[in-house]
Amino acid sequence: MSEEEKKKNQINIELKEDIAQGIYSNLAVITHSSSEFVIDFVRIMPGIPKADVKSRIILTPEHAKRLLFALQDNIAKFEATHGDIKHVEPGTPIPLNFGGPIAQA
Repeated sequence: MSEEEKKKNQINIELKEDIAQGIYSNLAVITHSSSEFVIDFVRIMPGIPKADVKSRIILTPEHAKRLLFALQDNIAKFEATHGDIKHVEPGTPIPLNFGGPIAQA
């Protein structure tokens, strides 16, 4: 592919300052229909029984699969540099005490 063709296929992506700060999430809930995947990013905090969805991303099945491949590639690169990520079995409950001491009054 020539340089001109590469430039023609490039997309200029702008990252605004308020979005660049990001939103912390420690839980993702994924649902799907025949035409889309919905990923709700949630933040669970210790001692608070209610959690709010902080962001919702809606993807076509094709884009969901591209995301899967991109995550697999990035996880492999991360583990090559930093070592294996602790494996968590699917369905394992999320520890609501976050591994720290239980608060006492």
